[in-house]
Amino acid sequence: MTETGDYYNLVSNLVLECAGLKPRMRNFKTKGFSRFAEKEAITDQTLINAVRELEEGRFDADLGGGVFKQRIARTGGGKSSGYRVIVCFKKRELSFFVYGFSKSDRINISAADKRDLKKLAKILLALTSQQLEKELEASRLEEIGRNDYGQNI
Repeated sequence: MTETGDYYNLVSNLVLECAGLKPRMRNFKTKGFSRFAEKEAITDQTLINAVRELEEGRFDADLGGGVFKQRIARTGGGKSSGYRVIVCFKKRELSFFVYGFSKSDRINISAADKRDLKKLAKILLALTSQQLEKELEASRLEEIGRNDYGQNI
């Protein structure tokens, strides 16, 4: 940890944990995933709920390397006939929604896709606060689950 912001975040999260409060988790969706979510009417609140399930250890599949497959219900439907989303996830720190698909469109993720997703997770989960801000400014990432005051919702 060489970046001042990263050191600050680490210390802040440790202080919050010692005080019995929940550390600040940052959640993002990629530009491509954002288009998918908008097309399928998947709300940010639904994504935040999926992150909460990941935090609690409830997920569809751990693909390794910080990559998880999570089920999300369709509006008015159940999870079994809903969507599958791929999340790069680091507990209590970061989550990135990177890919989504309908169960009816695709059954599973190939071995080659898993390999590529693990490489992507390694890059995303290592981004510093400054790098995340640059990705947000360039509109390659969109932050979800925070209000206008930077507080988790």
